[in-house]
This record gives sequence, C-alpha cells and structure tokens, in this order.
Amino acid sequence: MEPRRALMASGLLLLSVVGAGLCNARRPGDVLDPEVAGVSVLLEHSFEFDDSVRYKKRGTLLWRPGRENSLTLSQMQLTEDERVKLRDMAGTDGLYRIRIPRKLGSESSTLDYVSSFVRICALVESHLSDVITVNTDVSGNIIGVSIVTIPGSCNGAEVEDVDLEVFNTTVHLMQPVLAAAPETAAFIERLEHEQAQKAKNPQEQKSFIAKYWMYIVPIVIFLMMSGAQDPNGGSGGSGGGGR
Repeated sequence: MEPRRALMASGLLLLSVVGAGLCNARRPGDVLDPEVAGVSVLLEHSFEFDDSVRYKKRGTLLWRPGRENSLTLSQMQLTEDERVKLRDMAGTDGLYRIRIPRKLGSESSTLDYVSSFVRICALVESHLSDVITVNTDVSGNIIGVSIVTIPGSCNGAEVEDVDLEVFNTTVHLMQPVLAAAPETAAFIERLEHEQAQKAKNPQEQKSFIAKYWMYIVPIVIFLMMSGAQDPNGGSGGSGGGGR
C-alpha cells in the first residue's frame, strides 16, 4: 500500500505544478499592459492640388507611457507618384496636413482628431525633415499636435527625387509639469505653534510702553525740564515814585 500511496501523491503534485503553470500563462486573448506593449496612434497625412483634404496613412506612433514614457514613429516610404506630386505642389504654395486621433489606440473614422500643417514647399526643400510634437494633458489625453520643418523656409531650391523617398522625422511628447503646491498645511501648523507659545508666555504680549518704559521716561523728563520756565527770570525793574 505504501508504494501506491507514494505514487498517488506524486501524481497529485505533478498535476498541481502543471495547473499553476497553466494559470500563470497568458492566453492569446489577454490584454497586455499598456506600459509594456505601448499604445499605437495612427498618423495620417493629406496633400491635394485642389486644396481638398483626403487623409491616408503615413505611419504609426507607438507611445509607451509610464516610467519610460517614450514616443516612437514607424512610417512608410513614399511612392513614386507621391514624390512627383509633392514636387509639383511645391510651386503652388499648397499645404501639407497631418492628423492623429484624440483617443489612444483607435483608428475609427468617427473619432475626433487633432491636426496641423506646413507649407509643402518647406517640406520638400527640407528633404522631408520634420519635427512632430504630440501634446497631452495631465491625464495622458492627446490635446494637440504640431509639425515644423527644418529648415522652414521656401527658397525655390531644386530637390532631387531621391531626397523625397523617406521622411526624416523627429517626434516629441510634451506633457504638462505639475507645479509645486504651496505648503499651506505647514504654514498653518507653524502659525498655530507660534500662537500656542505666546499663550504660554504672557510676558511676550506686553504693550510697547510696558516693554520700553525705561527708555521713554528719561526722554519725557528731559522734555519737561527743557520746556519749564525760570520763575526768577523775565521780571523787569519798576520805576520809583517820589513821595
């Protein structure tokens, strides 16, 4: 019986170990922690001759919030037709637009977006070198986006087709910095402590005269003495009359 009991105990131990491993394993449908996997934000752009707006995908921003708090961008290479279109539009003073959704991790066409734009001639002459800044509030919600080119001027310079194949983009994430709160509690505590000390020492609450009478009295006496008149002085002689 003893070997049989030992065999059953071993089998139960093996089942418990395997079960624990299955419970700790991540199933395919489980959601990853956003701080580990990151949050994807769709980046779209639009540039049209007739000044209409037709957005299409340019790339994807990957935001890893939390301690790392990094923002990266993966984007596609422009097609030959897009490069020709950009070069042709550079002389028309057209606009190059970008947008991203306000809600993180969503790509629905019904969402609200934040957008920005630059002149196409500036983008072309910068050889597609741009800086995209994403602004968020203290809660991590996207509230704005901006784009600038480096350099940002239009001088009519000729640009080779090879310089318009890939975007050279720098991305920044701008979040508000919480200001230091005033130490109201510490100030009130210090004030209460001072009031308590004054209540324990009534001598500190004396009036000004009670504190400095030894200096005030001599000054008053001096003023009184200097202002007093001489009783023997100031009387003139009177003329004598004959009998």
